Amino acid sequence: MPTALELVDAAIAESEGRLGLAPGAPIGASKKQNNNKKQPKKQQQQPKKQAATKNENQPDICKLEFKVGVITKVWDHPNADKLYCEEIDVGEEEPRKIASGLRPYLKKEDMEGKLVLVLCNLKARKMLGFPSHGMVLCASNADHSEVRLVNPPVDAKIGERVTIPDFVFEGEEAEPFGENKLGKKKVLDKLAPYLVTNKYGVPEFLGRPFMTSGGVCTSPIPDGTVS
Repeated sequence: MPTALELVDAAIAESEGRLGLAPGAPIGASKKQNNNKKQPKKQQQQPKKQAATKNENQPDICKLEFKVGVITKVWDHPNADKLYCEEIDVGEEEPRKIASGLRPYLKKEDMEGKLVLVLCNLKARKMLGFPSHGMVLCASNADHSEVRLVNPPVDAKIGERVTIPDFVFEGEEAEPFGENKLGKKKVLDKLAPYLVTNKYGVPEFLGRPFMTSGGVCTSPIPDGTVS
């Protein structure tokens, strides 16, 4: 039969086992060992995402808002021999009213019902009393004796924005300038020397064609200027 001392030793050993203690170890040792085991792992630092930086090489061509439109109505300006007045659907709630100096070059039937490109973020102004809001894009030869409409492809969508390869036309960076800002910065004047047609009559900017969802825009004027 075990003695009283042996019963006490057995009880101590059972308690040590339950507490995870080494035989004869002081109580504080258990907490120290457990703390060592349960130390949280250092979290790996996640690489910081680099903020998007502005593309310093993006030219201001994206600040011009060229849209595909269709001329729905053409009539002679009552107070100007060289001007036509047009209504053009560019996908907005109301058609744009635009005056163009095309009477010496085109007949009304050459324009009505035709797809065209319209510079839409020009400030509205009166042209001999007619409120004109935008500009119809045309190509002309070197001496300006021939002027023709720039033609979007037949599959282009009314109201879509014209793009140019290799330049960004989406996102905040490519938002067109407002009408006042566009005029103040004289963007069109600065870019005008680079808006041309190639030897096939394709309108280009820095050697890149004007594009729509339906393909490349065209004109009948080779090696000309676009305005």
